Amino acid sequence: MVKDIVRDEKVLGIKSEPATRADMQTVRDLLDTVQANSERCVGMAANMIGVHKTILVALIGEEYIAMINPRIVDKSRETYETEEGCLSLNGVRPVTRFRTIAVEYLDKKFKRRRGIFRDYEAEIIQHEMDHFEGKII
Repeated sequence: MVKDIVRDEKVLGIKSEPATRADMQTVRDLLDTVQANSERCVGMAANMIGVHKTILVALIGEEYIAMINPRIVDKSRETYETEEGCLSLNGVRPVTRFRTIAVEYLDKKFKRRRGIFRDYEAEIIQHEMDHFEGKII
């Protein structure tokens, strides 16, 4: 179900808890909501729809994938400066991102996965994972 985007910074500032199989509706809602906003959105964390669980969706290649309880397990030393926007906020803000990250996560079937992501895809994932910590760009 397509959900409203949370814009309240107090709500966005709350840290997220690990997700379980009981949170699968949130995965479906995130996928529906990000696809409904695809013309202006490449990723979304669960807290952006008011659920404080460590679930994100990100545009990887041509499709949105869900990552449940993702963890960055390795990262490049190389970083870069960029500006990012967010559906939950107005405008853009400067950030520093790692060029390459390795992420372990559960997919939407709760199968353990590991992926290496570079450049823009890595940036999307890092942005959404910041939401888990209540970090607002």
